[in-house]
Amino acid sequence: MRHYLLSSVAFLASFTANADVQLKDDSDIRGKWNLYAEAAKLDGEKKNVDIVWDFADNGVLNTIATDSLGRTNEMRIEVKYMVEDGVLKKEVSPGRGKFETCKAVEKTADSMVLKCSFNYFFLKK
Repeated sequence: MRHYLLSSVAFLASFTANADVQLKDDSDIRGKWNLYAEAAKLDGEKKNVDIVWDFADNGVLNTIATDSLGRTNEMRIEVKYMVEDGVLKKEVSPGRGKFETCKAVEKTADSMVLKCSFNYFFLKK
């Protein structure tokens, strides 16, 4: 009986830990978001970044990255994006047509954590 109880608790804990937020459409993410950190693991060490992701209503994600230490102070990139089946799909490189899937792990009106192919991205409105 005790073994059954422990395995049931472990199963429920693993299910709730992996529950992603379903995006209904691009209106859930549209607008400017400040990407302030990224990490390889959700609870891992975060690397601070200074990037703006502007999700336009025409399916274009305008990315503005600021690098105060580099030769270019600002880099702008436009890629396509869409929300399908509750997840964000964004182009990996401009014009390539190859998309990566990003799941919303946490989302409120003014903050969001996305799990993309290799990193977690931490964003604020």
